[in-house]
Amino acid sequence: MNFKTRICLILGATLLAAGCSSTTEKPAPAAAPNGPAPDSCTSSAVEHFKGQTATPELLEQARQQAGASTARILTPNSVVTLEYNGQRLNLNVDDQRVITRVSCG
Repeated sequence: MNFKTRICLILGATLLAAGCSSTTEKPAPAAAPNGPAPDSCTSSAVEHFKGQTATPELLEQARQQAGASTARILTPNSVVTLEYNGQRLNLNVDDQRVITRVSCG
């Protein structure tokens, strides 16, 4: 490889590396606002549903009162994923569909 080719390759690599680097500062993250975030789930707001029979209508009412974006009924044999979703309301029920526990996640 001749001298001119080597210089061009080195210069090209240097320019490419310089284009990939950044000297700008990233802004600091905004401070978290006081209180729950929009569409966040608050299970304590629906504790009064414990002992009631879960229906689709009650699920929707509980979802709205909890401020959750989604909601689900979990039976004793429900298969659930382990992902946490802080905007989801869970109503755990027994075999007779009576609500035994409310939680977010």
